[in-house]
Order: sequence, then C-alpha cells, then structure tokens
Amino acid sequence: MKNYTDLEQSKKLAEILPIESADMEYLAIKETGKLVGSIPFVKDDSEVEDSAYSHTYDRIVCWSLAALLEQLHYEVCDDDGYSTYLQINKDDDMYQLEYIDPSEIFESIETDRYEHFVDACYEMVIKLNKLNLL
Repeated sequence: MKNYTDLEQSKKLAEILPIESADMEYLAIKETGKLVGSIPFVKDDSEVEDSAYSHTYDRIVCWSLAALLEQLHYEVCDDDGYSTYLQINKDDDMYQLEYIDPSEIFESIETDRYEHFVDACYEMVIKLNKLNLL
C-alpha cells in the first residue's frame, strides 16, 4: 500500500500546502547534478552527510496519508455559505473522496477512483485548491 505522496505529488503539494504540514521527506540523492534515487523517511531536522560517496542530497518534503487527511476538512463552505461534507468511498479496493451537499444545492466535488488512498487525497487537495476551498 502506498503510504505517502510520490516525488511529483510532493513537489506539487509543496506549492499549495504549508510545508510544516508535511510529516515526511525524501532524501533525494544526486550525482553530478542528476537525481539518481530517493529514500522516504520521517521528517527531522538532522543534517545528512555522505562524504565517502560525495553525493549531494536534497530534501523534498512529502505527506503521509495521515498528514493529507489532516488537510481535508470534514466540512467545506463556498462563498455563498453552502456546506459540503467529506465522504470516503471504498469499493472493490478502490478509493474515492467526495464532498457532497445533502441538500443538493452545491455541486459535489469528487475524485476519480484510485487503488491507493493517498492518490485520492492528493487529487482532492488539488481540486479544492483550484476551487479556492482549501
């Protein structure tokens, strides 16, 4: 099971979400300026050195499933004050998130169905950001 955002998702989320909300990071290993690998680990403030191999490291924040869920509020209100409520759907090992309005005044916001819950959460953050509802 995918437990955290991949590199591309992480880079996009870093443009949207507060960096402090990330609870993990990738240690991106570079040789001669080119990315050759990455290792995810729990975020900390320690310095990483590898002078024996003369690699250059970049730290790229990433979000665990738990950290992403913290960014998705149970209730989202639009500019007119209409509320929608988060619903998590799991069917045949596929995940989907949806904000629904029980009164059906506000149009639902839904993700595609994904094998990994992290991917559905990522898509919802992107959608909410585009709608200025994050």
